[in-house]
Amino acid sequence: MMATLQVSNIHSSYQKTVVLKGLDLTVEKGEIVALLGPSGCGKTTLLRAIAGLQNISAGEIRINGKTVVSEKEFVASEKRGIGMIFQDYALFPHLTVAENILFGVKQVDKASKAARLEKMLALVKLGGLGERYPHELSGGQQQRVSIARALAYEPEVLLLDEPFSNIDAKVRREMMLEIRNILKSHNISAVFVTHSKDEAFVFADQLALFNQGKIVQCGDAERLYLGPQDKYVADFLGASNYLEATVVAGKRVSTLIGDIESEQQLKVAIGSDAELLLRPQQLQIARSESGKGKVIERRFLGSVCQYLVNIESKTLDIHSECLDIKIGETVAITAAPHSLILL
Repeated sequence: MMATLQVSNIHSSYQKTVVLKGLDLTVEKGEIVALLGPSGCGKTTLLRAIAGLQNISAGEIRINGKTVVSEKEFVASEKRGIGMIFQDYALFPHLTVAENILFGVKQVDKASKAARLEKMLALVKLGGLGERYPHELSGGQQQRVSIARALAYEPEVLLLDEPFSNIDAKVRREMMLEIRNILKSHNISAVFVTHSKDEAFVFADQLALFNQGKIVQCGDAERLYLGPQDKYVADFLGASNYLEATVVAGKRVSTLIGDIESEQQLKVAIGSDAELLLRPQQLQIARSESGKGKVIERRFLGSVCQYLVNIESKTLDIHSECLDIKIGETVAITAAPHSLILL
């Protein structure tokens, strides 16, 4: 099956600064891919390049096998089959909800337009609001109009630029799941820009993690969280614990808290030194009179606690799902069996 979107070796500059540096991305039919990373890393620049709003200096972008931009070709934005949803909704304030939704629908007879409007209003749960104006709607309702407008166009690819950042936190997750279900039920391919890993985890099938104009790792959320290829990826996707480790056998390392076994063969040579990554759920901290550690600082972070633990004159920074350890208590720290990640 042909991929809906293929981005190959894209380079792009903005105000003489190189923003995209040989970037590749593939989006399959019906797949939702999140472009994830901090501000200024190139996410929105790539989105704009796909939409035809940003020039590229090298590379190629293909939509359903057709080249829309390369060093020799350029297809105008309105002819690419792209739908866009913006952070600020970008609705026309002087047009009604119905007029906004149908704005990009061309070459369709009056009856077909009316049918499509009713379908879109029902799809985004705005039935009966077609004659209202944007200022008469809540922020969440305005974003639903923006989504309906993009889908009414029947796009090949839907591009979403931080579409949930202006939505009230109480309804954000519910809306993300609703929109995801709409895209999945219509088998629409989508590229979604966000700086929030939590949004990416909920909304996307695949994560493409950006750093300084390049995608440093791409895959589903669980694989990236449990198997990051470097500390940048590990720390961006969640709380991380690092232990200095020496590989002492094919499946075992030696650390300050003792030897730890791996469920799979390690890819680092015996005798090598490395940093062992442990997620909070992979590390247990418990009160123990015979434990080697003493808690010298504690900080509650919501779903985890951050502890500073003194062991043999060294201080470990530990994130743990155990929330009831107090400062001054003696503790034992152990690691649950899993496939070890050495960085």
